Amino acid sequence: MDEVITKDITETKRHSIKMVMYHGIKRLFDIICSLIGCLFLLPIALVVKISYILNKDFEPIFFTQNRIGLHGKEFKFYKFRSMVPNADKVLEELLANNEELAEEYSINKKLENDPRITKMGKFIRRYSIDELPQLINVLKGDMSMIGNRPYLPREKEDMGLYYKNIVETKPGITGYWYVSLYADSNCMKGVA
Repeated sequence: MDEVITKDITETKRHSIKMVMYHGIKRLFDIICSLIGCLFLLPIALVVKISYILNKDFEPIFFTQNRIGLHGKEFKFYKFRSMVPNADKVLEELLANNEELAEEYSINKKLENDPRITKMGKFIRRYSIDELPQLINVLKGDMSMIGNRPYLPREKEDMGLYYKNIVETKPGITGYWYVSLYADSNCMKGVA
């Protein structure tokens, strides 16, 4: 019996060491990738700001929003702003005044022809440039390069039974949901 207990303890220690090594290597990968990415982010941010100014948009180019992270802790999520200022408030008004849009949003977590998206916003979304500031989140440790989608707090109930599994890991800039063509669950629908 003592041999079984000793064997279990040894296996547990080996597993713990492997997990510590895995998380350490993953974090090192995240730091290196995000540092390199942030070097490219600076000139891109300058170009985005100039293009916004040329379109007579003098509002900040960064959009921040609270998202659900590791262990359910909320963090400030960064993107380039691709919508009009106060887009969340505009969305509330749109959904309150249009049942068809409200139904589309409840199913897809987005609007196909979203009137809040700016001209420049369409361009930066088309090429996923709006996602680049998330490299700051990776560098800060709020996100990882690879992980689940960073959900909004209001989407917590949409995750249902998946919530506990989702918050066991850091959200990522990319992951299975982003590359899968066959997301088969309502909790996997939507756009970050």
